[in-house]
Amino acid sequence: MNEYLKNPSAWVPPQVPEEIPHGDMPGDRICIGAEHVKKAEALFPALLPLLREAVTVNPGGRAVISVCGGSGVGKSEIASVLGFYLRSVGIGTYILSGDNYPRRIPRDNDLERLRVFRVGGLRGLLDSGLYQDTQTQTLHALWAEEKDADPGEAKDRPWLQVYQQAGRLRLAEYLGTPNETDFEEVNGIIARFRQGAQALPLKRMGREITELWYDTVNLADVQVLIIEWTHGNSDYLHGVDIPILLNSTPAETLAHRRARNRDGKTDSPFTTMVLQIEQQKLEYQAHKAKLILAKSGSLLTYAEYRALMAEDAGKEG
Repeated sequence: MNEYLKNPSAWVPPQVPEEIPHGDMPGDRICIGAEHVKKAEALFPALLPLLREAVTVNPGGRAVISVCGGSGVGKSEIASVLGFYLRSVGIGTYILSGDNYPRRIPRDNDLERLRVFRVGGLRGLLDSGLYQDTQTQTLHALWAEEKDADPGEAKDRPWLQVYQQAGRLRLAEYLGTPNETDFEEVNGIIARFRQGAQALPLKRMGREITELWYDTVNLADVQVLIIEWTHGNSDYLHGVDIPILLNSTPAETLAHRRARNRDGKTDSPFTTMVLQIEQQKLEYQAHKAKLILAKSGSLLTYAEYRALMAEDAGKEG
């Protein structure tokens, strides 16, 4: 067994170079800063004992780690640094990006999310008996301006409140589920890796329908698979030994997305709604995380995490 797995206290963090291997999402922009290194340094000593247990228990001597959290919270960067630390102590590591496994390319998935919300909203109006033909023009104008998810627009329109509530419910039934994401394929990768696969074809997805292919990746010297993914602690994901949750509020996530410029509509009410739903799902799944890291860079127990989230909710309220 690796000496650092036997004695985690012997680990001394090495200097992180400017260029290190990162996740396998084509075109992803990874900007590792001092805060990412600080958080990875806090995680790594706590990770090693969990990793020792996992490789001891697993028949193939391999382990799967997931780094999850809200969109833009720093999963890619922190996973990259953790991978660098593992390789620096002689533990072969590969970083897989879960963002390669949606059922649709990003543009089409964004459109599908919007369609699910709007169809759900319209059906909610119909089911409640509040739908009127006179609302059509107003809705179409709100759609054109992408304001139909804006709570401010519903203050004086009770029917729009019903529309937004019903649409949000349908959207929550889509986000982070097998309807949106091919969890079956990711679960298959995890299972084959744990069984000792020496090489695996791994999916690559760009931002156009023509940018889709598979690379056969050599895993012969890999002991640890790190999955960096919003859904890395999902109930639909199976075989992860050590889920790591990076905590953030929706407001912090939105600010990070703006900095990374991941899309051109980070300020839209609809995007805010998506981030809020993602946050709710992360909170619901948080009890399964083996390690939880606060935005300050400190490790949290689950009880401390719940208290912190309650405090943040009180401030936002």
